[in-house]
Amino acid sequence: MAAAQSPTRLSTPHPARPLAADTSAAPAAGPARTDAHPKRRAWLWVAGAAFAVAWSGNDFTPLLVMYRQLDGLSTGVVDIILGAYVVGIVPALLLGGPLSDRWGRRPLMLPAPLIAVVGSALLAAGADSTILLFVGRVFSGLSVGLVMAVGSSWIKELSSAPFDGRANPGSGARRAALSLTAGFGLGAGAAAALAQFGPLPAMTPYFLAIALAIVFGLPLIGAPETRTSGGSRRPLLEDLKVPAAKHKRFLLVVVPMAPWVFATAATAYAIVPELLLKQVPGLAVGYSGLLCLVALGCGVGIQAVGRRIDDPGSARAVVVGLAVTVPGVGLALLAVATQTLWLSFASAAVLGAAYGLLMVSGLQEIQRIARPDDLAGLTAVYYSLTYIGFFLPAVMAALSVWFSYPAMLAAAAIIAALGLVLVALNSRRHL
Repeated sequence: MAAAQSPTRLSTPHPARPLAADTSAAPAAGPARTDAHPKRRAWLWVAGAAFAVAWSGNDFTPLLVMYRQLDGLSTGVVDIILGAYVVGIVPALLLGGPLSDRWGRRPLMLPAPLIAVVGSALLAAGADSTILLFVGRVFSGLSVGLVMAVGSSWIKELSSAPFDGRANPGSGARRAALSLTAGFGLGAGAAAALAQFGPLPAMTPYFLAIALAIVFGLPLIGAPETRTSGGSRRPLLEDLKVPAAKHKRFLLVVVPMAPWVFATAATAYAIVPELLLKQVPGLAVGYSGLLCLVALGCGVGIQAVGRRIDDPGSARAVVVGLAVTVPGVGLALLAVATQTLWLSFASAAVLGAAYGLLMVSGLQEIQRIARPDDLAGLTAVYYSLTYIGFFLPAVMAALSVWFSYPAMLAAAAIIAALGLVLVALNSRRHL
């Protein structure tokens, strides 16, 4: 395919599948409507559902400490349950994205809030059951995976002409990243507060998540479809292929940075709080949630700045995101080594800023590389790579038998620095 093989997409357009640069106003199969004004805010309906599902997906994270105290689960077991999320999210990403390119956004996105409700219900019922917690996390991952691949693409298309002709070219990526990051952050903060100070700490956070998923999920029914099936006669397996994933810019710019999207977040609110619990006796859950809120709050706030950093002619925003990652990991190392609370909050703020920059800049790179009929597919591949970083706490817990956490964090900072060099060297290549 041209997008996979050519260093520059514009020089060798595909005869049957036009490039995104030529048809940015609408997907290849054609938009569902041409009347822009009445549906100019329709992206908000999809963003609201994405926000609610992300809220549900991150409820569990600040409660890790509670499950260790409540059920006596080991750090390794809790980290495995945390990672079960990825068991659901990756297939939802890799199948949901390409299938929505084929069949439309609505059929794949509508079930996401309902799946989130099921996941939250299982988690609420599973305080005493490792199996229920694991399955609940898988369902949460399924819902978030659909939202990330399908919802992000739907928001992008609803943020372009003919639906929203007033939006800037990068608005779709920013709106998608903002809705997800806000949901992740506020969901974690609310869950921690309810678990620390509210009744039924193992259940109340999930009841709120269920209510939000229902309330914000209903408007999806009225959101305009941006893709029609188009009567594709290609075999289904052909549609599951994402040729743009072989594009040199994807391989040399996106792949090196993608795992750091969630590795930065996981370091801030899963690794650091676990290692400083002795400094906050009796307030462990609240402290964990506050770090999560600081990190993701900074992730939301920095995205407005990221808009100014972004440069379509280079990977400047990605480079800046990785450049912020290195000192962020360094601050986490110092916080852990010195057991200093204020350093833990400083590291959470810097790592959260890195997370926000990397999330939105990665999406912007994807939306420049992808063609209309593989936008969701390439978005799915990108998000799947980002979730590699989600396993960092489990990997470090396993390696802690042989290495200290400061040593592992130092190694992580070096790896991030090497990724920074690689991306910087390819920043202006293969555009």
